[in-house]
Amino acid sequence: MKKSSKPKVYFPRWESYNVAVEHIIRNGLDCDYLYAKPITRRTLELGTKNSPDFVCTPFKYILGGYIEAIEEGANTLIQVGGLCRLGYYGELHEQILRDLGYKDINFVNMANASFKNPLSFYDEFKKINPDLSLKKVTEACLVAVKMVEIIDKVEDYIRQNVGFEVEEGSFDKLHKEFLDDLRDVEDKKELNVLYKLYKKKFKKIEVNKPKNPLKVGFVGEYYTIMDGYSNHYMEKELAKKGIVIYRWMNLSNSILNPQTKEVKQSIKNYAKYDMGATAMYTIKKALDYAKDGVDGIIHVKSFGCTPEIDTMPVLQRISEDYKIPVIYFSFDSQTSDVGINTRVEAFYDMIMMRKEQKK
Repeated sequence: MKKSSKPKVYFPRWESYNVAVEHIIRNGLDCDYLYAKPITRRTLELGTKNSPDFVCTPFKYILGGYIEAIEEGANTLIQVGGLCRLGYYGELHEQILRDLGYKDINFVNMANASFKNPLSFYDEFKKINPDLSLKKVTEACLVAVKMVEIIDKVEDYIRQNVGFEVEEGSFDKLHKEFLDDLRDVEDKKELNVLYKLYKKKFKKIEVNKPKNPLKVGFVGEYYTIMDGYSNHYMEKELAKKGIVIYRWMNLSNSILNPQTKEVKQSIKNYAKYDMGATAMYTIKKALDYAKDGVDGIIHVKSFGCTPEIDTMPVLQRISEDYKIPVIYFSFDSQTSDVGINTRVEAFYDMIMMRKEQKK
């Protein structure tokens, strides 16, 4: 069998969004794509072993994923950018991997690109495929953007209903089928057809949802809040207890449709300055959830995430002003399931008791 001469590209694990990434790489860049496997304990161990001691956990997950991808044959690694220290992690990841002996890897750092200048992404993509077609990659990116929006809509629906499914595992099973079929989509027309089909399928799943269920709002650091392994699948654990989960933070809301000016204005009584990264959104959504009457708020972050550390006193003020419980979770490579589950259980008991007392 003839070996492919195309670059074998890897992009870090980003939950369901890797489907959209795959579409860009295969259909837009015309390259082979190494699909990012779910994060495991080995991923974290590899990343931790080769990372600076006090770097945040997302850095370790991404580095571990790069090493595993190289072991599986990836020769081109796409590095991500961000509004916090993540913005220069790409350069540090590259240096560490070079020092480990991975000399023949092509690194493409998307921190060099900006949404303010879409053509800057084209310039970075050309480092992967110099013969890249601008038309082709633009079409692929437009489809991928629509994919992201659909993924977020589907997962919002799941998040608010999975805890009440009559047949256990129904939502997870259909969600997997949805993502598998999404990988085969070629254009927007196929994408719209698929979305309509699965929208009906998800609504057909039988649920037994009470009129006034417990409701919890999730806020926190960008990576940890969206990656199930990073937050020890806290959303799923709470859903099993019959809780509606609200989580605003996703790619559609934070990147595709940002509302920075509106957010600053809405939180002016609690924060005068932008604390960086997603801190403003954390405060904004915590305030929204408190006003909307959710039963509790969970704040998650990786250990050492400075912007989110700065939000914690503000969240405490919101908690006091609106008489709403807020619990804080900080995750690092040593965090155990036992400690997390014990605190989640205690939080659940508290908000349940408070709800019963209000009746």
